[in-house]
Amino acid sequence: MASASLQFFAFILALFGVFGDITATLLPNWKVNADVGSNIITAITQMQGLWMDCTWYSTGMFSCTLKYSVLSLPVYIQAARTTMVLSCILSAFGICITTVGMKCTKLGGDTDSKSHACFAGGVCFILAGIFGLVPTSWYTREIISNFLDQSIPESSKHEPGGAVYTGFISAGFLLIAGVIFCTSCFRRQQGAWIYPPKQHHFPSTEQESNAGYNLKDYV
Repeated sequence: MASASLQFFAFILALFGVFGDITATLLPNWKVNADVGSNIITAITQMQGLWMDCTWYSTGMFSCTLKYSVLSLPVYIQAARTTMVLSCILSAFGICITTVGMKCTKLGGDTDSKSHACFAGGVCFILAGIFGLVPTSWYTREIISNFLDQSIPESSKHEPGGAVYTGFISAGFLLIAGVIFCTSCFRRQQGAWIYPPKQHHFPSTEQESNAGYNLKDYV
């Protein structure tokens, strides 16, 4: 019962991780313009994402421009696009597989099949968390390095946006969920190895006595 509750908790974490992963991939505020120096009060806020750049005006209006050309983008943005999409796909596969392998569901067949499915789903979550953690870390590193570069004017400097933090948190949720699912499967298999099922052996003397008794009846 404790293992089933732990798997259900990991499944909830994985759901939050999947939704956060998709949200971080689509949000346009991976980096925002930094208000430093004389630019304390600005009429617009510029945001840059993986797929579009948006401008938010002080009047409440905003406009966005899609990034159609892939080859013109920096390498870290191209890598972030690829890895975030892979993270979303793997996490979605993990949700489908762990739904079959969880102990609290009636899908997946016998115990061994459910255990294998649960382990495969945990591996998908771990890979999705790694694929989500790499682009957010790389993107943050590029933002910080440009911010500390003295040759770049202050008006062109940016800070990490909400999408980066959402990606970090989602990757952490997916990693934790994957570790819990894989650990629960290992514990179940280890318990089966240490405590094998008991087999009832009938003593041979009892069988011989019964056989002798039957022979006497025919004499």
